[in-house]
Amino acid sequence: MRDNRPSKPGGKPSGVASPPPSNFIRTTIEADLQAGRHEGRRWAGHPGVAAVHRQAPLDPAAIRTRFPPEPNGYLHIGHAKSICLNFGLARDYGGRCHMRFDDTNPEKEEQEYVDAIVNAVRWLGFGWKDEHEDNLYFASDYFDAFYEMAEWLVTAGHAYVDSQSAEEMRMNPGTLTEPGRNSPFRDRPADESLRLLREMRDGRHAEGTQVLRAKIDMASPNLNMRDPALYRIRFAEHHRSGDRWCIYPMYDYAHPIEDALENITHSICTLEFEDHRPLYDWLLERLAEGGFFDKPLPQQIEFARLNPTYLVTSKRKLRELVATGLVDGWDDPRMPTLAGLRRRGYTPESIRRFCDGSGVSKANSWIDIGALEQALRDDLDDKAPRAVAVLDPLKLIIDNWPVGLEDECEAPVHPKQPERGKRRFPIGGELWIEREDFAEEPPKGFFRLYPGNRVRLRYGYVIECTGCDKDADGRVTAVHANYLPDSKSGTPGADVYKVKGNLHWVSAAHALEAEVRLFDRLYREAQPEAEGRDHKDAMNPDSKRVVRAMLEPTLAGALPEDRFQFERHGYFVADRVDSKPGAPVFNRAVTLKDSWGGGKR
Repeated sequence: MRDNRPSKPGGKPSGVASPPPSNFIRTTIEADLQAGRHEGRRWAGHPGVAAVHRQAPLDPAAIRTRFPPEPNGYLHIGHAKSICLNFGLARDYGGRCHMRFDDTNPEKEEQEYVDAIVNAVRWLGFGWKDEHEDNLYFASDYFDAFYEMAEWLVTAGHAYVDSQSAEEMRMNPGTLTEPGRNSPFRDRPADESLRLLREMRDGRHAEGTQVLRAKIDMASPNLNMRDPALYRIRFAEHHRSGDRWCIYPMYDYAHPIEDALENITHSICTLEFEDHRPLYDWLLERLAEGGFFDKPLPQQIEFARLNPTYLVTSKRKLRELVATGLVDGWDDPRMPTLAGLRRRGYTPESIRRFCDGSGVSKANSWIDIGALEQALRDDLDDKAPRAVAVLDPLKLIIDNWPVGLEDECEAPVHPKQPERGKRRFPIGGELWIEREDFAEEPPKGFFRLYPGNRVRLRYGYVIECTGCDKDADGRVTAVHANYLPDSKSGTPGADVYKVKGNLHWVSAAHALEAEVRLFDRLYREAQPEAEGRDHKDAMNPDSKRVVRAMLEPTLAGALPEDRFQFERHGYFVADRVDSKPGAPVFNRAVTLKDSWGGGKR
């Protein structure tokens, strides 16, 4: 059964509900639309400066947002919030959301990450291409525009080349209570700064010897406005432009220009960029004065990022986990990456539900990861067909089973959806049951199998335990029982027998033996980095356990990413990487109930 349904064209995922409750971002957008703030805006069908758009048709999009990841790692659950927000706002207000790679740092970016990000956003159910537009962009395509604007800023007296060393610059920024000190090169003539900038571009200066800085206010109470760096020298190969450039723009310089070139109306950022907004606005105002952009200019709006408990979402720290082998790659099912969550068995719908349910706020807070797990349970409860798996097999021998008899039992594919039909599987004289379902000396309240007790084999017969076999160390190796031939489920005689225990089982002769991976949370602590500790010290040593399980034979036909509820054990998915035809490998996505009890084991 496939339950990862395709998205509809134009970025609208299938099964999208009505718009979620309003929030401050939606209120801002609605006020802008009501006031006609963006009416008359024109769009050439591709990014460009004002002169490119002025002669173009009116922009068909009421608003434009963007999702701008840096391709230096895989997307994680925190990015999912931004994806859902930006694409969702564009969808709900008749707009477009651009997929833009902010690839201005050549030292950390790779094509592998570009491909992984594209796959993750599409899998989550969003797109940037329809019959009218294809809004996939790369900031590196704007390198010429960045540089042209940098020259204009120098000529207009808004920027200068600083020849201080990095150490000297670090000594002069000031503090929150003390102003910074002006660079001795702050007032160098514009033509001299322009010459040095061109020499930087041409590779005539070493790294760290020259920096292009904005000329704003070294006494500003906002440290981001104290003559921030705009360009630095980096002799590094870029994954798209190769070695054409040896100077690269800083993020705070490139980001607002990218937005303006793409006609972005609402630039939705996480809260850590709130202090950067004055620089964002200052730069665009200056460039508008230079005729590069028309007003209204893009508007930056910040929201609190998603901080789930029991996770670390720093790409640097996730990269460390991968590089040191503490996890099995970026798509390890224990990782918070979208690739890892997908491989674990999460559905796009469950992640979107979690992101929508977390709300949009201006206040940072922790979100219980249990809400994500519950979103998956809620999504799969209706979708996932049922099956039986024995994860810790113990042989059950039915001594009075007639020699040569092969019988068949049946169970619903889904107990709440009879229209989905029945599944059928054999029963014989030797079965596999869960080891924990037998006790030679049962504790009080134990209703499963023990000598002299009767239980029902789920969907099958009532049996009565007669004893067990043990090895030399006293470990139980097999359980013996007799069955009651007139007690089969679904037959008239079944109601005669009243038993409290009900055991899951699979036929030993027909069982599918398979690898099953039992995943748990990667960290033991809700906040792995609390009080400044190393997150690796909080890792859960039991986050992955691999067993050889015995499965209902119908599961042999499972395809990669088919999801099932293994009765009693939770929701499982056929691994999308390691499963082979007729030999699926299963990952546990989530248990049937929260086993952490509100954060405590």
